[in-house]
Formats: sequence, structure tokens, C-alpha cells
Amino acid sequence: VLMDINMPGMDGIAASELISNTYPEVQVIMMSVQGESDYLRRSMLAGAREFLIKPFSSEELATSIRRVNQLATTRRAMAPRATVPTEPTPSNAPTIPPRPTGAKIIAIYSPKGGSGVTTTAVNLAIALREETKQRVAIVDASFQFGDVGVMLNLPTTRSVADVVGAQHGPDEDILNGVMASHSSGVKVLLAPPRPEMAELITADHVRTILGLMQKLFDYVVVDTSKSINDVLLTILDAAEQIVLLSTADIGALKNAKLFFEVTDALEYPSTKTILVLSKDDGRSGISAKDIEGNIKHVVAGSILRDDRAAAAALNRGIPFVITQRGSGVSQSIFALARMLRRPVEASAPLAKVAAPTPPPQVMEKVKPARGGFFSFRRG
Repeated sequence: VLMDINMPGMDGIAASELISNTYPEVQVIMMSVQGESDYLRRSMLAGAREFLIKPFSSEELATSIRRVNQLATTRRAMAPRATVPTEPTPSNAPTIPPRPTGAKIIAIYSPKGGSGVTTTAVNLAIALREETKQRVAIVDASFQFGDVGVMLNLPTTRSVADVVGAQHGPDEDILNGVMASHSSGVKVLLAPPRPEMAELITADHVRTILGLMQKLFDYVVVDTSKSINDVLLTILDAAEQIVLLSTADIGALKNAKLFFEVTDALEYPSTKTILVLSKDDGRSGISAKDIEGNIKHVVAGSILRDDRAAAAALNRGIPFVITQRGSGVSQSIFALARMLRRPVEASAPLAKVAAPTPPPQVMEKVKPARGGFFSFRRG
């Protein structure tokens, strides 16, 4: 359906929402002379799959229709299929919960610069790879000024711009060919080599790429930029877990509180976003209890501050979880990885299966050993 926003009687956004709710298989392409992000966001929330700003060429229209059709085909392929009934399970057999389908997407975000988002994302991806022995990828979604390639010492000859610039749109083969391989076993989708190329990457591109990556990997860590825009909202919508990083200072905590107001407005489940203190050295004078009382959200844990290790890792292009695994900051990252990994899928009698990591609902701060902490208890 080609839908215009400005119509008599019922506007296009309301009509798109009605169509999407009644006939979810119908794909809506919105057209408007208004190019403001608010119209784009409202249209996407109403179910529109593409947004065209008038005037547009016939080639742009045809490309949009093909892209939306490809997205719909991908979604249908990923949809769960009906299964043939099987013999009933004996009543005394252990019940094993089904594993979630697709990769677990983990978005690392901070509304304040300098909180260590990229450092955390890079080291977390490698820690997840080592902890789980599964397929892990990292996406540098800071499209203008991404630093993942620098931190991993990878050449920037191929990037996400090559994926979205493919003639027939992104697909698994193109994505595999563009992603760089790190010596840790982590696959990396790098940001474009030049800032102006970020304009080529739309929210629809990001949605498609993350959908493809969910079929190719077990974990996808996304390094995000601090600006709240349609690309970021698409990433947050797709994420199974959002790690909100904040330093223990008034300005950063104020921004963290505002971000929780955004997630509440987006109606995300309370367990989707966890708050982690970054660069914690215990010198701010603000305790986790104080933060929880002000923000009204539990502090899930803390990552120890170690400026020397972080600087050395950046200059060498080797993450500190590789070169300084025994350091406090590395142990903090590994603890975060263990918390975020999915429970071990049962492949033996239930009694022998490792206990799943408790949900990050309540944190109990303990006296640090040689500085730093990262412990959890059930809540």
C-alpha cells in the first residue's frame, strides 16, 4: 500500500496503524512532503515499512517497493513454522524450556560521551566469545565516528556502507563477505571510513542487517552513538538487552534517568535495560544505594576504572581482556558477559545442567578485592 500522510477524513498514520493491526501481512510505504524525524518515527510506529519524501523519482519508488518486499520475504522466512504433532512427552520427563530463536542482540549505550561504550562493547564481545564458545559479532553503529576498528586494529577497507550499497540490497552472503574477522574469533561489522557516508545508512538498513545477523550468530553486541535518532531507536527496539552505562557523577546520572524515561515511554519491559556503572573507582562519593534511590532503578553492577589498561589497549589495538585478563577491569567485563549470556541449553539430564545466570534485578555490593566489584544476588 502506498499511503499519503495528508488525507481527508483519516490521516495516513492512523490509516497505516489500522491496516497493520487488521492485516499485518500488508506492507505500507508512507509518502509525505514532511521530512521531519517526528513524522518518520510516528509512521514507523504505525507500521509503515518505508518513508518517501516528496518529490521522489520513479527509481526511488521502485527501489523502495523492492526493499520492502525483500524485508517482508525475510520476515516470513524467519517466522516460526507449524510443526507436525509428536508423541506426548511422559509426565515424569524433565521439562526443558525452549531456547530463544536467533541471536541475542545486546546494545551498549550511554547518553553521555566518555562513558566507555566502545571499550565495553569490544571487550564484552570478546569475553562472550570466550565464555560461550559460540558465534559472536560486534556492530559499530557509531556510523560517523566509529572506533571499533581502531580498538581491534582492523583495516577499514570494508564497512557497513558496502552492505547497504549492494545492488540488490543486503543479504547473508554480502554481510559475511564484508564483516572482518578478528583473531579472537569475533566477527566485526565496521562503521564507514568517512563521516559523511553515515547518511547512506537508514533505520531500515539497520533493521535488515540486524535481522540477518540474528540468523548468522548467537550473540550480537552493538556499539551505539549517544544521539537518540531513528537508527538508535531501531537498534534499541531490536535489542533483547540494553546495557546502559553511566559514570557515578551528577551529570551522567541525570542523563541516565532521562533515558529511563525514554524507555518507559517506549513501553520496554523493565528487565530489558540494566544500569551498569562505568569507570568506577569509588571516589565520587555517590554510592549505588544513592543512585538507586534517585533513578529508581537497580544498579546491576560496576566496571572498574583502569585508565592505564584502557589507554594501552587502545594504543596497541589489542583489547585488555586479551592482554590483561587477570586485571580488575577485565574481570568486571567477564562477569558482565556471564550475566548476559543465555542459560546453558540442556543436553543432559536436568540435574547436570549448569544453573542459569540470575536475572539482573537486584545488585548486592560487596567489599572489593583489590578494588572493584561485580556481584549479583536474586531479587
